[in-house]
Amino acid sequence: MDISAMEIIFTFIGGLGIFLYGIKQMGDGLQASAGDRLRDILNKFTSNPIMGVIAGMVVTILIQSSSGTTVITIGLVTAGFMTMRQAIGVVMGANIGTTVTAFIIGIDIGEYALPILALGAFLIFFIHKRKAKNIGMILFGFGALFYGLELMSGAVKPLAELDGFNEIMLNLSSNPILGVLAGTFLTVIIQSSSATIGILQGFFANDLISLHGALPVLLGDNIGTTITAVLASLAGSLAAKRVALVHVLFNVIGATIFLIILPLYQSVMEMIQRAFSLNPEMVIAFAHGTFNVTNTLIQLPFVFVLAWIVTKVIPGNDVNEQYRPRVLDKNLIDRAPSFALQEAQDEIQNLGKMSLSILESAQNKDEKSKKHAEEKHQVIENMYDNIRQYLTKISQKKLSANDAERMSVLFDVNRAILKVSSLSQAYMDDLDIQAKGKVNISEKALTSISQLYEHVTVSFRDTVDIINVYDDIKKDEIVKRSQEAYGLEHDLRKEHIKRLSTGECTPEGAVRYLDMISILERIGYHSRVISESMINYGDDISNDKTYTENNSAWV
Repeated sequence: MDISAMEIIFTFIGGLGIFLYGIKQMGDGLQASAGDRLRDILNKFTSNPIMGVIAGMVVTILIQSSSGTTVITIGLVTAGFMTMRQAIGVVMGANIGTTVTAFIIGIDIGEYALPILALGAFLIFFIHKRKAKNIGMILFGFGALFYGLELMSGAVKPLAELDGFNEIMLNLSSNPILGVLAGTFLTVIIQSSSATIGILQGFFANDLISLHGALPVLLGDNIGTTITAVLASLAGSLAAKRVALVHVLFNVIGATIFLIILPLYQSVMEMIQRAFSLNPEMVIAFAHGTFNVTNTLIQLPFVFVLAWIVTKVIPGNDVNEQYRPRVLDKNLIDRAPSFALQEAQDEIQNLGKMSLSILESAQNKDEKSKKHAEEKHQVIENMYDNIRQYLTKISQKKLSANDAERMSVLFDVNRAILKVSSLSQAYMDDLDIQAKGKVNISEKALTSISQLYEHVTVSFRDTVDIINVYDDIKKDEIVKRSQEAYGLEHDLRKEHIKRLSTGECTPEGAVRYLDMISILERIGYHSRVISESMINYGDDISNDKTYTENNSAWV
């Protein structure tokens, strides 16, 4: 390899590294400026597919990464904050938002790259205000992006004189399928469609590839960017895997459509180039934008079809679709805190149903049930935290005495339900250890445990059904059943001591047995706590009292 070839390779990969670092710095700066609003945007503004598209666009523009937006979305779906159908709109919007980088590249300000980079560095190192540092990161990333492009563009210019390279480009131009595969492979390797499109813009600007050859490569870039979402979903929930598959399907279907109409696609781009006198980089940017916007408009009406397809390809029961955790309306707290309290109660009952489903499946000893329970518990933890924060905000408003008492009860119920979920998982773990033969528990002991389990499960199921702080009906029956569970647990302990003395159970089995009945007794206790907290909670509160804003006194 001669020195000129080494120069080309080193300058190109160095420029690529600076370009990628520039995108990251710019995205980090924008993200730091936006703060926690990114997740809030995705969390709140995805009520329908159109709003999801807009939210996906905004977040992708802010973080300069469609893959980043999709990964955040997968995280929200896994945590139960978003359903799969909501996520599909976000994925579509992310594809549109990522075209902004290509348009930025199309602006010919490469000669100002170093001054912009220097200004950003000055703000980062010499100005100590956080806001100024964030702006410095944005400017530094912006300058690095263009400087990296300049290096890459300069490095590839000599390639026009190489016959071998020209032959490769001709093959790509004559065979669109090869172009799609090349774009896909390159993006999978670099893990950034913005970078590969930037490279493509440089090639096209230097006449190294024709528009006919560049467009299929661009389509491949869009397919390749889905690999990040696929990797992020591997350890995620069922819904997360479906969202990643939707991302792949969306881009593959779009690329297929545009390959079929490639001559028309090329003609439109050439017409736009002539009409607006666009530079080559901006032509590719417009081509990228046209593809993603048109693809979204074509597939947006078929969101439910995409959801149906991925459900069939990846079958199973999705926690979020089954229980539909919702985003509690914080605006309702200011307008009508008493109605916000009702909304919180509805979500707490939903939380109770999810926790009950874990308890009901606790005796299933297969790995699939255990994994599904873990997914549910993760969603429950997030729902619990959301409800707790929501109730805390309600507590800062002026409430009637009855509503203040209801709020206090809902705090207790919310916490008790989370504990039942955790205990149900612990019970499932103990059963798993026993089933794998790690400890020996006698058949009589297992029968006793099953008897207590059935008793406790029925008690908690009835408890969840009557969660209602607006209903004064007595819950004595559930309290009575829970107290019976305590008595049953006491009897089981006595019987177990007898079996232990006769050698029917091993010492290790005895410890495990006592732990299991203790867990079930605690679940029964929490059922009793929930029921008792709702019995006559307002008997001693006068309706004409008011709870103050700071919750410190009665007035």
